[in-house]
Amino acid sequence: VCRSNKSPWVCLTCSSVHCGRYVNGHAKKHYEDAQIPMTNHKKTEKQEKVQHTVCMDCSSYSTYCYRCDDFVVNDTKLGLVQKVREHLQNLENSAFTSDRHRKRKLLENSSLNSKLLKVNGSTTALCATGLRNLGNTCFMNAILQSLSNIQQFCCYFKELPAVELRNGKTAGRRTYHTRSQGDNNVSLVEEFRKTLCALWQGSQTAFSPESLFYVVWKIMPNFRGYQQQDAHEFMRYLLDHLHLELQGGFNGVSRSVILQENSSLSASNKCCINGASTVVTAIFGGILQNEVNCLICGTESRKFDPFLDLSLDIPSQFRNKRTKNQESGPMCTLRDCLRSFTDLEELDETELYMCHKCKKKQKSTKKFWIQKLPKVLCLHLKRFHWTAYLRNKVDTYVEFPLRGLDMKCYLLEPENSGPESCLYDLVAVVVHHGSGVGSGHYTAYAAHEGRWFHFNDSTVTLTDEETVGKAKAYILFYVERQARPGADKL
Repeated sequence: VCRSNKSPWVCLTCSSVHCGRYVNGHAKKHYEDAQIPMTNHKKTEKQEKVQHTVCMDCSSYSTYCYRCDDFVVNDTKLGLVQKVREHLQNLENSAFTSDRHRKRKLLENSSLNSKLLKVNGSTTALCATGLRNLGNTCFMNAILQSLSNIQQFCCYFKELPAVELRNGKTAGRRTYHTRSQGDNNVSLVEEFRKTLCALWQGSQTAFSPESLFYVVWKIMPNFRGYQQQDAHEFMRYLLDHLHLELQGGFNGVSRSVILQENSSLSASNKCCINGASTVVTAIFGGILQNEVNCLICGTESRKFDPFLDLSLDIPSQFRNKRTKNQESGPMCTLRDCLRSFTDLEELDETELYMCHKCKKKQKSTKKFWIQKLPKVLCLHLKRFHWTAYLRNKVDTYVEFPLRGLDMKCYLLEPENSGPESCLYDLVAVVVHHGSGVGSGHYTAYAAHEGRWFHFNDSTVTLTDEETVGKAKAYILFYVERQARPGADKL
């Protein structure tokens, strides 16, 4: 209808091809138009229930039912869906074979030119790869690009041996998950590994993380559908599920054994969360000490809580939007947010502490200390908060350092830390553009080999530190600064 060649979907009822809902939505309109004549015929209620319009993505070969508004994972008794897949695969292969020589020549001539940028007058290669948006999946893309630039974390997954989920006749083909296969054939670690390997390989085209997204759908029901999701919530679910899966067996060898063999992630640096340590807890894991004091009898309660990230409130005095007539007050800094998180506070009436000495709930104070800092400090700024009827966004700019974030003053025992073990340098920033959590758009800034890049789904551009510093950060990733050899002797 619109002559678009983006996101083609074929109707499995009539074989017509239309564009997807995130192009011009003609495939969905085709379904809606097909429903109109059906209402004029007399049908029993049972017959109406089984009328489903199923279509197939011509790129990923996944099938979707518009009536159910969900992906279809099973097949007909005669395996007709798989036959369509194989037919499309054959068409793709034949087209690829005939076009291969022409493409090879084009790539040889243009790959270098298209990936070259001028930086300070000199030409340099841009090897960053973007991630296609599969329909409001910018929340996932921003997190994946950020994690891919945390070198120690990313390298661990890229160096894992590949897991072949299917063998025999289907080896080497795309994997299509069906109900009969069961959950044993779904590996988040494997798809995450493949995605990380696809980034920074110098590809001209953006990588489509559809296989990873379908695994996410299967094991994280919260993220099914194509509505906008919260990037921080996705990151926590992703890290938690990677951590759980990594604790299982891996080609007959426990992944915890592989982790222990990695000298850079020694046992002394681990922080266990929900079981054995993995690369997730070894990199992101820290420990908080939570002190609660009863204001009536003075009893002190201490509790140690492991964390993968810290969620920081933006202090209320910085939240009010200023009009043109008002004088601009002090700027909110990341230190203000950290101080608000760790400062002594009196718990309100809804958070009364159960004092074991008084044997009842009493007024009390609470204070956080950081007992152990992680290798990668992930700081989440709480920009979304609930009011009476809706979730609002705090759009306040928070100033954050690109280098030398000093966390020593928040430590429980700062005297036991090394000279540079408390200093952190920024490696990635996730930004939310827009006014609401269920809308807007996510992008990410990340540093790679001394240069900053802006990742906006498929588009990757070189940027500078000044632009990064002006971003209204939502999630900040800081990497522990490595102590220089002989620094402790100074």
